[in-house]
Formats: sequence, C-alpha cells, structure tokens
Amino acid sequence: MFKNYLKIAWRSLLKNKAIFSINTVGLALGIASCVIISHFVLDELSYDRYNEKVDQLARIVFRAKVNGEEIKEGVVMAPVAQTLKEEYPEVLDATRIRRVGTPKITIDNQSYRDGRFAYVDPNFFEIFSLPIIAGDAGNPLEQPNTVVITTTLAVKYFGTKDAIGKLFYLESQEQPYTITGVIEEMPENAHFHFDLFASMKGFPEAKSTSWFKGDFFTYLLLEADIDSKSLEEKLQALIAKNMGPSMQEEMGVSFEEFTKDNQLGFALQALSDIHLHSDNASYSELEEGGDIKYVYIFSAIALFMLLIACVNFINLSTATATKRAKEVGIRKVLGADKQLLFFQFISEAFIASTVAMLLAVVFIILICPFYVEFSGKALELSYFLQPQLLLALPVFTLLISLLAGSYPAIYLSSFRAIQGLTNSVSGGSNKSFRSALVVFQFVISAGLILATLVVNQQMNYIQNKDLGYDRDQILVIRDAYLLENNQEAFKNELMKNPKVSAVTQSSFVPAGPSDNNVTQIYINGQFNRRMPVFNIDENYIPTMEMEMVAGRNFSRDFGADSSNVIINQTAVEVFGFGEDPIGKTISDGTHTSTVIGVVKDFHFKSLHQPIEPLLMYYRPYGGLIVKAKPLNMKALIAETQSLWNSFGTAEPFGFSLMDESYQRAYQTEQNMGKVLNGFALLTIVVACLGLFGLVTYTSEQRYKEIGIRKVLGASVLQVIAMLTKDFLLLVAISFLFAFPVGYYLMENWLQGFSYRIAIHWWIYALAALITLFIAFTTIGYKSYRAANLNPIKAIKED
Repeated sequence: MFKNYLKIAWRSLLKNKAIFSINTVGLALGIASCVIISHFVLDELSYDRYNEKVDQLARIVFRAKVNGEEIKEGVVMAPVAQTLKEEYPEVLDATRIRRVGTPKITIDNQSYRDGRFAYVDPNFFEIFSLPIIAGDAGNPLEQPNTVVITTTLAVKYFGTKDAIGKLFYLESQEQPYTITGVIEEMPENAHFHFDLFASMKGFPEAKSTSWFKGDFFTYLLLEADIDSKSLEEKLQALIAKNMGPSMQEEMGVSFEEFTKDNQLGFALQALSDIHLHSDNASYSELEEGGDIKYVYIFSAIALFMLLIACVNFINLSTATATKRAKEVGIRKVLGADKQLLFFQFISEAFIASTVAMLLAVVFIILICPFYVEFSGKALELSYFLQPQLLLALPVFTLLISLLAGSYPAIYLSSFRAIQGLTNSVSGGSNKSFRSALVVFQFVISAGLILATLVVNQQMNYIQNKDLGYDRDQILVIRDAYLLENNQEAFKNELMKNPKVSAVTQSSFVPAGPSDNNVTQIYINGQFNRRMPVFNIDENYIPTMEMEMVAGRNFSRDFGADSSNVIINQTAVEVFGFGEDPIGKTISDGTHTSTVIGVVKDFHFKSLHQPIEPLLMYYRPYGGLIVKAKPLNMKALIAETQSLWNSFGTAEPFGFSLMDESYQRAYQTEQNMGKVLNGFALLTIVVACLGLFGLVTYTSEQRYKEIGIRKVLGASVLQVIAMLTKDFLLLVAISFLFAFPVGYYLMENWLQGFSYRIAIHWWIYALAALITLFIAFTTIGYKSYRAANLNPIKAIKED
C-alpha cells in the first residue's frame, strides 16, 4: 500500500511541475543552509569538550574595579593555584600555563622559531585530555627542563615521531631541554594551542609568592556538581588574606582604605564557556575567542531559512487545493477515509523533501568552499559521510516532510465529498492563513536586508574612521631585534632607501600584533590606576603621523628625555591635569616622570573599546616600523628582504602591513557581513520563489477575469496593478514587524562597538525599497505575461 501511495504521489507532483520545482528548490536551499550553518554552530559549541573532565574544569580569573577602571583578566598570580589546592577542599587539583611565544630553538646548530611554547605544571596532562603517545605517560614533566612535543614538530625537528630523549637549546639558556613525551596535534576546538609544553619546575617565575603580579592561566579541577557561585564567594577571602598584608608596601595605602571605594576579587569561568563567553581583556587571553552572539545569529538564520522553505510548500500546496478538490471528492465517494487521504498527501511532501535533500547535497558541495573561506573552519565532504550524519539525514527528511506537509495534508483531506464534486470549496480562511505566511517570509527577508545594510555601514565606518594615525604604507618588522648588533646598521640602511619616508624603533603598534605593557601610576604619592604604556623613540609620532596638541615630542637634543613622558588627551582628563598638563609629574612607584607633551587621542585598540589613557616613554627597543613613500611598498618589501639577508642571519625575514593588520582585527565582523549578504540573498530568493508560485496560481485562477477586463478596456498596467497590489501590500505589512525587531537586534549588536554608526531613517527606507523592488520584479514579470494574453482566448476557456 505504501508503494502505491508513493507512486500516486509522484504522478501528482509531476502534473504540477512548476510548483514541484519551486518547492524542491526552496526546500533544498533551506536544507543546505541549515546543514552548513549547523556545522559552524556545533563546532563553536564543541570547544574544549574533548576534555574528559570538562564539566569539572574551570579557570580562575581576576576581577577588579579601581578608580572607575574595570579590570577583567584571564590571568592570576603564581601562588593562587597552590593556595586553592591547600585551602579549599572543593578544589581537587590545579594547574597553570605560562605562555612564552615562539622562542628561538637550536638543535645541532640549526635554529627554529616556529614552535608555540608554554610552561605548564607537571600535572597538566593529568587534568587536560591530551594523551601521551610516546614517552612517560605517567608524569613526563616531573623534572626541570623536560618537554612534551607534538608529532608535527617532532618530525620537523628530528625527522621522526620517536623523539624521546632528544635535546634542544632555548635562547638565552645554557641547560638543554629533553623531550620526555610526544602528543598528537592539539584539537582544533581548543581555546589554546601549543607545540611545546615545558615543565614549570624549570621556570623561576613559577615560584613567585607575589599576589600583586602574575601572568599565569590557572585551571581548577573541581568536585563534581559543585556550586561554583558559592565557591566564588569564598574566594573573596583570598584577597584580604594574601593581598592585605602587602598592600601598604605595594600600593602606598592600607587594604581597608583601598577597598572602601575599590573592588578586588576572583571569578570562576567554566572551561566550556571560555571560547564563546569570555569578556577578559584581549591581552590576557591565550587566543582570540568566538562570540556567542554570532552562534545565536547564525542559528536563527538556519532556522528561518528552513521555515521560509517550509512556508513556501504550505502556501503553494494550499493555494492549489481547489484544483484537487474534485480528486478528493471522488476518492471519498470511492471509500477513502480522511486518514488514508492524509497519508496520500503527506507522501507527496515526503517525495518532495527527499528530492530536495538530494538537491541540497549538490548545493552543499557548491557552498563548501565559500563557507571555509568565510568561517576559517575546515569542512571536507568526508564530514557528511559520517555514519551518524548519514543516519540522521532520513530522520531530518521525515521531519521536514511533517513540518512542511502536515497542514496541507490535513487541509486537503478535510474536504467533504460533496464540496469536492461540486467545486464549492471555500478558500477564505485559507487565503488569510496564506497571507500571514507571506508576511512571515518577508518579515525575515526584510529584517535580514536591514541587518546586512547596518553591518555594511558599520564596516564602512570602521574602514574610514579617523584613527588618529595613518595606517597606510606602513611596513612593520617586529623581529628586527633578531639582528642583534646589526639592527642599528639595518635601520640606517633603510633610512638611506629613497622609497622610505621614515623609520622608527618600537615594538608597540596600534594595529596588529604588539607588545603590551601596563604600569601602576601614582599621583602625589597616591595610587591612581593602571595604564597601558608605549615605549617609543623620537621618530614614532611623526612616522605614524600622530598629532601633538600640547608640549613637544621626544628629541635627542634633550638628554634627559628618558625621565619624561608623553600622555594622550584621555590621560590628561583621568589625571585631572586641566588646561596645562605640561610640567606635571607622575610616578610608576619607582621612577618619577615629567609630562613634556600631549598627543591627540588615537585608537590603539579595537573600535569595540573606548580610547584608554596612554603613557609614552622614551625607551626604544624591539622591532622597526617603516613608512614607505606612495606606490613603493611592493618594491620596498623586496629590497628590505634583500637587505636583511645581506647581514648573513639565519633568522627568516618577517613583516606585516599595518593596514592589513587593521583589517584582520575586524575579520569576524567582515565575514559576518559577507555571510549576511549571502543568506539575505538566499532568503529573498526562496521567499520570491514562493511569491512567484502564488502569483502564477492566482493569474491562472483569474484567467477569464483578466480577459473580460481587457475586453472592457482595462490596460496592461491596470491588470498588472490588479494582480500585484495585494501581494505588495503583504510585503509592506511585513515592514511593520521586520523593522522594529531588526532595530532592536542591530542596536544590541552595535552596542559592542564604542565607536559606531546610528541607524538613520534612510537605512530603513533603503531596506524597504530593495525588498519591494525584488518582490515587484518577481510578481511583475508573471503579471505582465498574464496581462498580455489574448483576451478572446481567455474568455473562451472553460
């Protein structure tokens, strides 16, 4: 019997090829979008869940509010881990990570600088699920100067995965490091990635007892089902007990007095929350994380894409119901009951969904390369051949069949036999339902178009914002210090190049990878706040084309500039220096500096954050920043690399362009804009497919009416207006729902930027015009063809 249902259903679908095609293409686009986005969402939600003890793992983070400055850091002091283990029974174990970067590693006179290096406590591999595949699986880091290495680096450095017992030297250290363990590559869905894990027992800073300085990422293994909020409250006692006795010495004020107006404390962050929910300062994170907002946004897009496609199916199936009324009447007269008819019509939905699923596979193959480019996530076709996914597809197909086909099946099977045989089926309430579904489709489409316009406008604002410095034609050579004694000669040769406008020495850049320094500032002996520091030379400000608004720049003509400081305008306000800050003094607790100049505020962090007070000291070190003359960058890079190699260094030449680094800082938002563009287009296409089907059916139903109107003198434009006005009215009604919801959601998104656009009225007008234009083009094409039919032929048609 089921076979007969499918056979009859297939024949019925082929009788309405246009409607069948629209339904399957719409469903296929919805399914493909849903599957692709689901990969992104599931991958984001899977971060750090490879750990067997993920539900018991948490990171302890630092929280403070000092003189109005809110401090959120993912790092804490060295002794916190051991103290928690000893004093809190809820803490079963604790381990620390101290990142180092990519130091120079020497093996048999061959140097490398590409291994991501970190010091970890010996119990690290007992807490994190990173199995040791070679070496001492029990405790490979029990001794100082021991290292666990990944297989990729083992093969690169030693030519084999069996690197146990091999030695290497770390720059500036005399004792060699011994490989005692090998692990596979770290999972992609981890919030940190390192290639070399060295024992913390060989790291002097790990033994520090200071509760005022620390750069240790500290993870706790907690008792199962513990109340983390309750433990957090207990942790506050740690501050008073351990920071209190030294507060006077460190800060120049007693703990009691300091905490009257300021707050200090710790918080717990579940391991599985770090990637998507962390709000710590970027410099205190191991890697850039994701954002739960984008998971919600893309999940909603996937759901809405599928719903729009299902709405098309429902709309077109119910719209064509009167054509099948006689069929239903005859079947009922011949003995078919409501249940049998329901299964007949749901079979049609199942066939359409199955064909759509197969077509969706083709769309997925086409979309995959673009998805990989925009998301940065690996997605190969083998992913879709996983047994669990292959088993899920039939279930997914059945669910879509029920979602899209249930209402039409119930509606069609509910006709009474006499209604069907006499063609007296009423479509009034059904038409209202279809109208509501069309409004729903265009609420989503218009909302996505509005979101796309807002995101594009914000990205355009970011690209053209006056940053307070010139990022164009800037070549950054962060590793210039690797030339050691030859760095000055390298710099002098660069300055002789006619393609170079200026050169400055500093490891601090306002866009892209940069050193990060923070110091405590005291005014008149009283602690004021912590502030970021730039260490620069006298050429930095002119090279970056920054503006001095008061005082002077550093100069070699003044021998004592090492004891002076330049501050930005925000620092002037924070310090309360008023209209004449020149000559005022500040202290970092050790040295007192005199303010000799004020630089105009410039953005040295993301536009997501407000400009902070900044100190600039005359302490040049590190890399070089080169300003090229216009149109000379490509040639300058080649010549600079040649100059670098002429010094006979084994270190590779590395560089970045500041403008590209600035762009990369907003890559997530740019990719979101591209994805929104794509899915806004897809949703409007799918919605318009349904609209095209509905107007096709409507024009067929009113075929004779159109002929009579034309005989009575109606023009083509009048006929087009008659056929399109109701549909365009529904599209216009959708704006009443789409724009308020769109405004609310996009305002929330824009609040993530300290510097942002306003959503002006013309953005809504443009979104409405785009939506109406696309809808009218879809409807108008079919209406125009219907209006140009021969009226005599239409009147004669039975």
